[in-house]
Amino acid sequence: MMVALTYCSAIFILLFAFASASPTAIETHPRLFNKIYAFGDSFTDTGNTRSASGPAGFGHVSDPPYGSTFFHHPTNRYSDGRLVIDFVAQSLSLPLLPPYKYLKGNDSFHGVNFAVAGSTAINHEFYVRNNLSIDNTPQSIQTQLLWFNKFLETQGCRGEETKAQCKAAFDDALFWVGEIGVNDYAYSFGSPISADTIRKLAVASVTGVLQSLLKKGAKYMVVQGLPPSGCLALSMSLASVDDRDDIGCVRSLNNQTYVHSMALQASLQSLRRQFPEAVIIYADYWNAYRTVIKNPSKYGFRERFKACCGVGEPYNFELFTVCGMSSVSSCKTPSEYINWDGVHLTEAMYKVVHDMLIEGGFTHPPFSYLLDMKRHKG
Repeated sequence: MMVALTYCSAIFILLFAFASASPTAIETHPRLFNKIYAFGDSFTDTGNTRSASGPAGFGHVSDPPYGSTFFHHPTNRYSDGRLVIDFVAQSLSLPLLPPYKYLKGNDSFHGVNFAVAGSTAINHEFYVRNNLSIDNTPQSIQTQLLWFNKFLETQGCRGEETKAQCKAAFDDALFWVGEIGVNDYAYSFGSPISADTIRKLAVASVTGVLQSLLKKGAKYMVVQGLPPSGCLALSMSLASVDDRDDIGCVRSLNNQTYVHSMALQASLQSLRRQFPEAVIIYADYWNAYRTVIKNPSKYGFRERFKACCGVGEPYNFELFTVCGMSSVSSCKTPSEYINWDGVHLTEAMYKVVHDMLIEGGFTHPPFSYLLDMKRHKG
């Protein structure tokens, strides 16, 4: 940490870095894909971190009440239940994705989840060089690409001489790149590094990884933008009450993630021109989330900003007393809350976001276009 950062600021960085729909029926599609490969941060991580290795400030993900809604026990997901990627798998008639770091036997037959909580878009070495390193979360999206390459080797895909094995690994595969980049802004909070610099480096890094996947053989890809991070309980509790936008969230942070997502969309358009045979879908997390915040009752939510699991007023969130600690309890009806622990979302909200992305028109082109292309191309 830079000397100029106060202890409280450091804690803010640590906590902020780690960015359901009760179990209702899920609309399913015929199995057009045999496997999913997922990437991202804690919003997509299905178990690559545990309490011992999870992000500082949220090192209790292996403890109740995490996982209480659907699984009825902690699964190292940063929620009370399933995440967007879980609902995606179920809607495509596939099993839930196993985390890469804890694969067992034939777990990977229907795909692998490489997302890991605390991940950055920019390589960790950038933060080391700028004295912003948080050593317990050194993974970036480049790390996940390395993991994916190692996984390919286990499938017999090692280059030109193993084309058949590589084709098998990529055939009928959906690549789902969950949101990643919020942690980069959090790491650089309070430092001389500008948000513009972070955005340019982060988008370039993600674009490079996507380009590598497409060159390797990815044909069907969904890339999520960033959510409006200014609507999280953590952000609301720390920002000035004067820093609010039209929906009551933190204006400065929401503007930051909006500009980031616009830059990402421009980059995806460039990739579409470079890889015309691939189907690249942008998932508009920002507008989907905002739509819910504007009219929460329409989606079954009573609480827009309060965390379900936490302590403290007015947002049921405190920096030093977080969900999973023995002294912290959760609300009785998580499905009425958008926010789970102050930084991550409830299963109910992840389910709503999934529905908006897959069925509700918040992807560009529509997700149905991707499905139609898969049907036609086989």
